[in-house]
Amino acid sequence: MVKNDKWIKKMSLENKMIEPFESSQIKTGISFGTSSYGYDMRLSDEFMVMKGGGILDPKNSSGLFESVKARDYIVIEPNSVILGKSIEYFRIPRDIITIAFGKSTYARCGILINITPFEPEWEGFVTLAIANITALPIKVYANEGIAQILFLKADEVCEISYADRKGKYQAQREITASKI
Repeated sequence: MVKNDKWIKKMSLENKMIEPFESSQIKTGISFGTSSYGYDMRLSDEFMVMKGGGILDPKNSSGLFESVKARDYIVIEPNSVILGKSIEYFRIPRDIITIAFGKSTYARCGILINITPFEPEWEGFVTLAIANITALPIKVYANEGIAQILFLKADEVCEISYADRKGKYQAQREITASKI
């Protein structure tokens, strides 16, 4: 069952599920905050951009990125990927899993956002892979909406949560490149 805005507000205010939490949808710039059945998270001003040269390896890609701080926006070069970070810190309850989608405003310009599901009892800032699939540079705005998160309630509490498994991306505070 997808959880509605009342549940999201209650869980965020009582259990700190989303911090900082915006209880309504803010439509200045690219919208963010609570939506009918989800939450539109914001993109911070912290990024990791690929350095030139080398081979990307999903088992160890951290040395191929450099940290960049943006003022209002960052330009993503054609056919490239950067990593970003959410402004919001998430704490997912044991009986919830999420599905995340990039905002259609960006998709219509050729930006694809990849975010894996937030598993039960995962917490942290979200690391986002932001891909420009066009032949043109594209601006991506800091401190505005980047993706929508839908919250799905399970019929039963999971037997083993992400926290129980001691997941490698648990409680991440900074942008985290792939690792094993």
